[in-house]
Parts: sequence; C-alpha cells; structure tokens
Amino acid sequence: MLAASPSAASGLSFRRSEEIADLIDLFSKTQYRAKEVTPRVEAIEKRCLELFARDYKYSIIQNSSGDVCGHYPRQIVFLEYESTDGDRDRDRYESTVQISKLQDLVNRSKLARCRGRFVCPVILYNGKHICRSATLAGWGELYGRTGYNYIFSGGSDDTWADSEEFPEDSEVRNGDSQLFDKVRGHDIKLLRYLSVRYICDLMVENKKVKFGLNVTSSEKVDKAQRYADFTLLSVPYPGCEFFKDYKDRDYTAEGLVFNWNQDHVDAPLTIPPCFSQNLNIDWTQYQSWDLVEQTQNYLKLLLHIINSDDNSGLLVHCISGWDRTPLFVSLLRFSLWADGAVHASLEPAEILYLTIIFFFCFNFLKHIVSEKFSAVRKQRCAPSSSFCQDGSVPVWCPLPTERQVRLEAVRELFLAAYSSTVGLKSSTPSPSGAISGLLEQFARGVGLRGTNAIV
Repeated sequence: MLAASPSAASGLSFRRSEEIADLIDLFSKTQYRAKEVTPRVEAIEKRCLELFARDYKYSIIQNSSGDVCGHYPRQIVFLEYESTDGDRDRDRYESTVQISKLQDLVNRSKLARCRGRFVCPVILYNGKHICRSATLAGWGELYGRTGYNYIFSGGSDDTWADSEEFPEDSEVRNGDSQLFDKVRGHDIKLLRYLSVRYICDLMVENKKVKFGLNVTSSEKVDKAQRYADFTLLSVPYPGCEFFKDYKDRDYTAEGLVFNWNQDHVDAPLTIPPCFSQNLNIDWTQYQSWDLVEQTQNYLKLLLHIINSDDNSGLLVHCISGWDRTPLFVSLLRFSLWADGAVHASLEPAEILYLTIIFFFCFNFLKHIVSEKFSAVRKQRCAPSSSFCQDGSVPVWCPLPTERQVRLEAVRELFLAAYSSTVGLKSSTPSPSGAISGLLEQFARGVGLRGTNAIV
C-alpha cells in the first residue's frame, strides 16, 4: 500500500481542522434542540455516526423531534460491541440488550429524571456501559408539570406537555408515593437492564430547591430506599456558577477552591471503603482541594470504579446533566481513548469532534497526561539518554508517553480551532500558556455563566 503524499495528508488535516472550527462556531452560538434540526446539524449527526461506526456495532435509540428528551440527539447511539477486524468476533461480542426493549424502558423511565434526561449509555468499555443522566425528578418538578420546564427554559421547553402518563395534580398534592414507585421503578429497571451497579452523584446538595419546592432529588436521599441495591457515591463537585470564578481568574484552575460553607451545600463526600482505600488519596481533605486536584482525584476514582468490576457499569450525573456530567464523561472518554481502550481507530481530530465540550475540559487534559490516570497497566520504560553540547555530561530525559502525545495533540487541536472561531487570545505562543481574552458569547454558549444557568 502506498503512503499518502505529504500534500494529501496536509489537506486531510486541514479539512478536519475546519470541521472542528465549524463545530465550535455552531455550538458557541446555538443551543441544541432536537426539534429544531437544520441541515448543518444533520451533517454533524451523520459525521458522529460515522465516527462511532469506525470501532463499534451500534443500534439507535429513537428520539425523533425530541419526543423522549428535547436536549438529547434525535438518534441516540447505543454501542453494542467493538467491531474491529471486520466483525469476525460478532458472535462472541453480540450484545444481550434488545434495542426494542431498551427503547421501551427509555420511554417509560423518562419522567423519573430531571428534564426527561434519562439514563443514557454513552461509552462502552470492556463490555460495560458508562452512562449519563440528570438527577431524579422531585415533587416540585412532577407537580409543576410543564411549569417547571417553562420557568427554567425560558418558556420554550414543552417536552412533557403532552405526556399521557403524567399523574393528576391531586395525586401529587396528596403525597401519593405510588407515583414515585412507578416512575422510579421504571428508572431502576433501565439501570438494571444496562447492568449499571455504580451511581456517582456530582450534586453539592441533596435536593435542589427552587421557589420553596424540592424540584429535584437524588438517589442518596430517596426515602423509600429504592436504590439500596446500587452502590451510591456522593462526590460533590461545583456547577457552572463556580466556573464564572474560573473565567474571572483568567481561566486558571490552580489555587481555585470552592466555598463549601454555602447554605445550599449539604451533600458530603461519601465513598465506600472498597474504593476510597485503594487510591492513596486523603479523601477527608476534599474541601481544601483546588479545582485541579479535585478534578484529578475524582477522575482517578471513576477510572478505579470501572476497572474494579468486570461485569457492572457506571452512571454519572449532576442535576440537569449538562455541565458537570459531560465534563467527567468527556474526561473519561479522552483518558480511555489515550490508553487505546475506546475508539481505538480515531485520530486526535476525530475524537475531538466526537467529544467536543467545555473549554475547561480540554484545557484540563494537560493535568491527566500522567500514567497515574491510565486504565491500562503498562511496563515502565527506561528513560532515554542525551548529552550536553560538549558531549561530556549525560542527561536523562524521559520520552513523552503515547498517552501524553495523544492528549496533547487533542488539546492543541482544540485551542487552535477555538482561537480561529471565538477569538482565543493566548498570552504566550505556546498552547499550554495562560489563556485570556475569551469571548463572553462562547462562555454563554457552553455554560460558563453564573446568572441563570441550571446545573
């Protein structure tokens, strides 16, 4: 086979860079709604399906026009098994999940979680599903019917307006626990069908209160203990309001510590001993960690969880499931990709296209290049040797690992595309330098605002 010419490779790289720039430009200006699809969005959806198909056999969970969830894609990818080597191992890796049954469970369980953001499998790792969702809907959200969605989406979200399964208001006013038994029962069936055992809750509160109503809740405070058979982890992490401080500090996370003494912050960090004792982390000090150390330690924990059980999956969620949740899901996807454990055939520009999300996520990649974050055990290589200019004194210089090279390539591609679209200004010529001058428009587009965002 002949190698591609330098000019051809350069042209391909340019096209992929343009794809990234176009994607950033779009999501920096437009909030995605499944019922408002344009040809530009359709092209992006098609490209994402092509990238998933590169390494996986998948089925589609239908969400036409957002009838299941208005902010999930119209075609939600369900990864069944890895399809490398021409699907020759199809029989061995055939999924035990039937897409028709999964679709039915999704439709039935959507009322259980905030804004209809049901438990959705998004990463397949060693046959286990890593899922995302919003937190559980509380009395306030269910009682408010479309009122809750109206208030918190500017009056434009009618996802649940025509639901035939929604209970009468009198049922809620009378405190009929059968309502929660029903909707949360469907949620639990979906979790079990996906073989999810571990639930990591990133909320800093037990329940979200708006206008005096408990609009959302959490598995960890379910009074009926419906989720007692799952392993629940409370790993409180600040939402997008806190990232306004990150922006105001010239996008510097080092030294930035969340204020844990606020009245609404009432969810303590709770990790089962089987996980907390094996990572050489003093979890009692979590309130003193800055944003870098906290994010690093939480990522180590998530990686440890998915490697500790060969059969069970993981759910990660915050409140609405659209800032902290995609942050950690994205970091997991990048970290596992850098190890060659997921999306093995994708190049840096391709995994970036498939995963593109918050600025903090990509800037943070420089903090997880170490093998300490690797999910794959590797032999330690001896460092390479080099000499000073006079050739007399040997100096030991460790070569960058493949993991480091891959993550830094993604980060560099992102920063370059970011700069060309929304006006990134760097105070140093290096992509690893301090970042300043980002446009407020982009901050609004990805949730880096502290005024009226739901987290």
